[in-house]
Amino acid sequence: MDPNSYTHSLFSLFVFLVLSPLASGQLDYKFYDSTCPNLTKIVRYGVWSAVYNDTRMAASLLRLHFHDCFVNGCDGSVLLDDTSTFIGEKNSGPNRNSVRGYEVIDDIKANIEKSCPSTVSCADILTLVAREAVFYAGGSTYYWTVLLGRRDGTTASQSAANQQIPSPFEPLENITAKFTSKGLEMKDVVVLSGGHTIGFAQCSSFKQRLFNFNSSGNPDPTLDSSLLKNLQSTCPNQDSSNSNLAPLDPVTINKFDNVYYKNLVNNSGILQSDQALMGDSNMAAMVNNYSKYPYLFAKDFGASMVKMGQIGVLTGKDGEIRKNCRVVN
Repeated sequence: MDPNSYTHSLFSLFVFLVLSPLASGQLDYKFYDSTCPNLTKIVRYGVWSAVYNDTRMAASLLRLHFHDCFVNGCDGSVLLDDTSTFIGEKNSGPNRNSVRGYEVIDDIKANIEKSCPSTVSCADILTLVAREAVFYAGGSTYYWTVLLGRRDGTTASQSAANQQIPSPFEPLENITAKFTSKGLEMKDVVVLSGGHTIGFAQCSSFKQRLFNFNSSGNPDPTLDSSLLKNLQSTCPNQDSSNSNLAPLDPVTINKFDNVYYKNLVNNSGILQSDQALMGDSNMAAMVNNYSKYPYLFAKDFGASMVKMGQIGVLTGKDGEIRKNCRVVN
């Protein structure tokens, strides 16, 4: 897909109108229109190039934004390397040997600095990159307008990342509590979990469902039998398979769509935390709706991404505009 040729369908216009709430605080949809007019083109090309070379990168870039926002707000802290004064988030449990795409952000930031130096924050780049990644994986249906004007944080915290990022091993109520602590709602849990329609999971994140569920010595009885057999082949019961990868949505592996929800209805959610959505009657009702109505999922996903992108943002004179996303100025 050509990086500069968006399909401006009537639905895209509908999404723009529906998902364009009043700007929050000092965030604005046109924040860089005069100071960095080529910003969207630069980000769009950088993401297109990265996804063209590695289709898995779309999910990785979306995850970067999620992991940034859930740790003390959307401030670009996930990108900071360790320093003598703090241990950053890159080597936290949820991120170590798992989160990727840092080099893509480096390249995009470098090109932005050439065009408009010391103007665009790394936090805003992550927000834009997530939107572009979903677009390239899902098409114009999955497009939303992005509020901009975030500034970058000047510190990071490994302990905060360990505590605040939801884990696939946690009970659903714990995950929901982490969402609500950020100002999100139960609906956002279901909607943002739909991001698992693309991407892969390491066997270690779900292997207990395949062989020794709840210390029973047996597989999870709720897991679809044919999927169980395929996963046991990919993830044999030995430590050497822990880092093997399996697609979170084995039906449409690299396509951003609503099939994730269809999988949950069919007991084919790979992560226990995903399949657990079907154990809550209110969440299960939402899952069923999204499995039937892809445009409803597209609309609500964009709205939840806008909402998540406003968690704990720094604006005005708070924070800074990093010249290098890996280090504080």
